[in-house]
Amino acid sequence: MYASDKTLVCQDCNQEFVFSASEQQFYADRQFSEPRRCPTCRAARKAQRGDFGGGSHTGGGGSRGYSSGPREMFSATCSSCGREAQVPFRPSGTKPVYCSDCFTARRA
Repeated sequence: MYASDKTLVCQDCNQEFVFSASEQQFYADRQFSEPRRCPTCRAARKAQRGDFGGGSHTGGGGSRGYSSGPREMFSATCSSCGREAQVPFRPSGTKPVYCSDCFTARRA
């Protein structure tokens, strides 16, 4: 267990930020390297890439799980309502595909 917080310096804005003991444990459990950017710069970089969550995260500087640009979207017909849907995977036709409204409704 990590007993104390650690102060790091952001490689982008050169501001100090706290890498808490609990964050250190989280990163160590997942074998991530220490973050090189403060939370604000990480969020800005993530938004710039168009990556809004999901996927894997490797921490400090890794690139697995992140695309180098906007995510490619594919057209499909919703299996529930029949409307056209844009999905982030190439539909194979073997499983149902839902528009965002029907997908959300099915999850509830």
